[in-house]
Amino acid sequence: MNALIDPLARANAVARSPHHDRASVVAALSYLTPTIERPHSYACEPPPGTPWENGTYEALQATIADARYAPESPRIDREGFELQDAPTAVTDFLDARMVESVYYPEACELALAVTGATRAFVFDHLVRKREHDRIALTFGRRGADGRAAANGRIHNDYTEASGSKRLGMVLGDREAASVGRYAIVNVWRSIKGPVFDTPLAVCDARSVMVSDLVVSEVRYPRRTGEIYALPHSPGHRWSYFSRMDRHEALVFKQYDSQVSGVARFTPHAAFDLPDIPPDAPLRESIELRCLVIYGQQA
Repeated sequence: MNALIDPLARANAVARSPHHDRASVVAALSYLTPTIERPHSYACEPPPGTPWENGTYEALQATIADARYAPESPRIDREGFELQDAPTAVTDFLDARMVESVYYPEACELALAVTGATRAFVFDHLVRKREHDRIALTFGRRGADGRAAANGRIHNDYTEASGSKRLGMVLGDREAASVGRYAIVNVWRSIKGPVFDTPLAVCDARSVMVSDLVVSEVRYPRRTGEIYALPHSPGHRWSYFSRMDRHEALVFKQYDSQVSGVARFTPHAAFDLPDIPPDAPLRESIELRCLVIYGQQA
């Protein structure tokens, strides 16, 4: 066999390990340890003598279903996520100009098709790569090459407050005041072929209680953002899509202004598949956030 494809062959053999069956995998997910403090993490170098984060996290074993084998395909307004076959014309996701000129319009079109919204605005993106030594997953900060690592902390990118604030940041306060229902979705894609080592797990929004959502700060050089972290709950139902390839996109809900009847928040985190060979291809991915607006202006 060609040595260049040996790592893929060995990664494929993971499906035969005792940690896996056809429909699920058992792996560690990183939950916030309950705390009375408001958790925070730095996305930049913290002040001298200040730790990167004040919270502690525990890796707990969880059953993560392979949603490819779900009896019914997940939907963004029900479970909070869905997988789409969505080939892209982008040839180099490290070329920011190409991403903005080609991928942003593609993502807007995809977000509208999935959500049924009428307008879409991409407002940021991030390229990630799993570290070569596969150190323990953390908050996913940028490495020496400028790319962010995989984020292994269970989180939701927006809270009730920051989701509402984002509308004004994208549209301006005057136009935002006339908007009815809107949502923020994440479009996640592999950029280097099938994901064998560190896929993304998403939590069924129906299994997340309001009491599970802990407001947490992400501190940047010039601003402080707000996300939800999650302590463990035995009721959480986790899924992933095995071997996601470059032609596929996982679209999931991060915020929805509609307060009932639809998924509103979809916690997620990277996780390491067990028994992956050390030379299996490293996961490289792009995530893109998009504001979508439904119907006519109020």
